Amino acid sequence: MKNKVVLIGCGNVGMAYAYSLINQKTYVQELVLMDVNQEKAKGEALDLNHCAYFAESKIKVTTGEYSACKDAALVVIAAGSNQNPGETRMDLIHKNSQIFQSIIEQVMEQNFQGIFVVATNPLDVMTYLTLKYSKLPTNKVIGTGTTLDTARLRYLLSEKVNIDTNNIEAYVIGEHGDSEFIPWSNASIALKKITEFLKKEELEILEEEVRNSAYEIINKKGATAYGIGICLTKITSAILEDKNAVLTVSSYDDENKICISTPAIVNRNGVKEKLYIPLNEKEQEKLKNSIKVIQEAIKNIE
Repeated sequence: MKNKVVLIGCGNVGMAYAYSLINQKTYVQELVLMDVNQEKAKGEALDLNHCAYFAESKIKVTTGEYSACKDAALVVIAAGSNQNPGETRMDLIHKNSQIFQSIIEQVMEQNFQGIFVVATNPLDVMTYLTLKYSKLPTNKVIGTGTTLDTARLRYLLSEKVNIDTNNIEAYVIGEHGDSEFIPWSNASIALKKITEFLKKEELEILEEEVRNSAYEIINKKGATAYGIGICLTKITSAILEDKNAVLTVSSYDDENKICISTPAIVNRNGVKEKLYIPLNEKEQEKLKNSIKVIQEAIKNIE
């Protein structure tokens, strides 16, 4: 199996990911673009190939059919209806669940043995459905989860305390949605507790800002793209380079029978291990709430 990535969905998110891949040094050798609008996919492939002279990575960009998935290392799904102003991620559930069933079935008809990476909302539900429809081992289905939310958190913390993001250890976990939360009891900056830098009230405001970031961007420009695009590149590199990187991806939680975000070790085999953070009583209640939100959403479509 070569380092070929098939990208299904050439909208804002898909093309932000593709452009991010071109501009970073990755192990990707070939990128195949697929979209219901085949002419758009062809145009995007041409445009990306014209970056080759200046690009960091020499990636062959083509378009193709589902047959291209047969020997792909990754199938990245960014297809589906976009979240419009005033909509929550959960509002997309019925439209995107139907789209996903068709996509997954056609991919698996090609005897696909690689790893699915999902970026479509509602993220945790779509990741669960990908696992259900594909019947692949649980380690081989990964959602982008709260990787972007965690990136937003570390950016905002860095701006607030004027310390580089690489020295910040803080995560957003739970649902990629309105019930996500930050376990502040485990957050630190250069091994010092976060409360030594910021007051409780400041942390609460910051958490709300992280949670509402997507809504603010959608209201201002119509869609989020660049942040999730680079998160997809980060996940791709963690897999293809066998990095054993810790990322807050959405993956299967056997106890609760859902997909949900926790820090997880990601390598060539997908999710090697979920890392469960010790939580205080209040944080445990928030996690239970997040689990319930995802479980109820799955019940609505099963």
